[in-house]
Amino acid sequence: MTDKLPENRRSRPGFSLLPLLGGVLLGISFPSYPFIRLELLAWIALAPLLLSLQEEESFAKAYRKVWFCMLIFSSITLWWVCLATLPGGLLTILAQSFFLTAPFIAFLLVKRRKGFRPALFSLPFFWTAWEWAYMQQDLSLGWLTLGNSQAHLTGMIQYADITGVWGISFWLLSFNVLAVLVWSEKRRGAVPRRLLVAMTVLVVAPLLYAWAVFRDPRAGADTSGSVRVALVQPDIDPFRKWQRYNIADIMEIHYLLTSRTVLQDAPELVIWPETAIPFQILDSTYSGYLQSLRLSLREWRVSLLSGFSDIEYYHPDSAEVKSGRAKYDSTSSRFFQTYNASMLLTPDFRKPQIYHKIRLVPFAERVPYVEYFPWLDRFTFSLAGITSWGKGTRSTIMEFDSRSNGRVKTANLICYESIFPGLVSEFVRNGAEFLTLVTNDGWYATSYGPYQHAAIAKLRCIENRRALARCANTGITAFIDRFGRVYREIPWWEERTLAADVPLENRLTFYTRYPDLFPKVLSVLSAALIVSAFFGGNSRRN
Repeated sequence: MTDKLPENRRSRPGFSLLPLLGGVLLGISFPSYPFIRLELLAWIALAPLLLSLQEEESFAKAYRKVWFCMLIFSSITLWWVCLATLPGGLLTILAQSFFLTAPFIAFLLVKRRKGFRPALFSLPFFWTAWEWAYMQQDLSLGWLTLGNSQAHLTGMIQYADITGVWGISFWLLSFNVLAVLVWSEKRRGAVPRRLLVAMTVLVVAPLLYAWAVFRDPRAGADTSGSVRVALVQPDIDPFRKWQRYNIADIMEIHYLLTSRTVLQDAPELVIWPETAIPFQILDSTYSGYLQSLRLSLREWRVSLLSGFSDIEYYHPDSAEVKSGRAKYDSTSSRFFQTYNASMLLTPDFRKPQIYHKIRLVPFAERVPYVEYFPWLDRFTFSLAGITSWGKGTRSTIMEFDSRSNGRVKTANLICYESIFPGLVSEFVRNGAEFLTLVTNDGWYATSYGPYQHAAIAKLRCIENRRALARCANTGITAFIDRFGRVYREIPWWEERTLAADVPLENRLTFYTRYPDLFPKVLSVLSAALIVSAFFGGNSRRN
């Protein structure tokens, strides 16, 4: 039996365009504008590329096909990054296209040693293990995790509370593999009954699990009431921010919107977006602004969670200075570091609770590994002067008093941190009863970047069974429930507020308890497959 293609089929000009087709299908399967729903294409998007590799003997030619496919995929999915920084966007697309080829290198090596079918069955293991491993280091963007393509398909991906997004990626790769095998069988005139049964199981099993979850919404969770949260969307264009406003103007916009929502919605917590306070308000230089804000919170009787720019000063003998993580200000002769941060202020004048962003956008917010190689800092792509943030180290849990539930615990994610499953699960394990996210997606104009970003956050809600209050400067501002469903939302590029009750949850999902279990098992199995291919004898079959 052979899977070889007829010579006339391989010689057709259209057959060489399969990598292009695969890249296009992958790209358009990812979330974009709300009226475009093409996520089902991801179920077969890799099949054209895999078919093009079936009879390719040259490793170099096969790799070029893979890279070209991934370049098209990355370009379609991430082109909007160029709107914020053209050099940074092009570098991001190029780098991601190369990173995505890594699992195919293992695939091609196994194919050379064992044949196409063994390599095909190994690919879901290689791909998913690589996605997870890639996400663990600072150079990772992590945006193109294949499972993210299914973020809107909440009726099928509820099993992410067991496997995380990694299970979704593995499921998609497995379906693609079966699709390729079915195509091969049908081309030979065979009826692939077992393969069709396997594909049916891959469709039915997730649907049944989701049906069980939705049928009993309280299953597997302890609910302890809800809190009233108001989100403030000030709609300030970040590119024109300092041309149109000064510090007092920016604060006044937030004060007016907050005062309005306090009167209309009676919230217990108000949230302002990322860097809503664009200066170091906790520094003594701005003590008057801090005092004014505290007095307003006392008058409103509400707690405030806001993004802001933080600064810390260090003694010359401190660990931060010795490790090279601090900067030096020659004017004041002090060592310091600035952070993209958030803080929670309560109306009783307690000490601010501060969180420093841990996962920073590579090269835009911080050059990876700059603490080891300080000269790398020159390669930062500045966004309107915002650059070289310090890296946070603590997954801070914030607490505030609610009217009916006593002390409430929450965690704040800043911008693109919402794409990191392990980080979010750490916050939940530390006690967060609901999640908050502050972001500024105004850098990306009216592209589908902000919609894509908002969609990915749904997966974090499903994985951890926690509701999310998402506050964006220009949108998308929304409330998402524990099943990944948006239940309140306001349009982008509008100056508005939004209030809703956010449920509190206590119990931990299997994924939250063991976030790395599934990908680690796949990593071990991937290593075993590679070892078997190279030391188990050459038994190549097509």
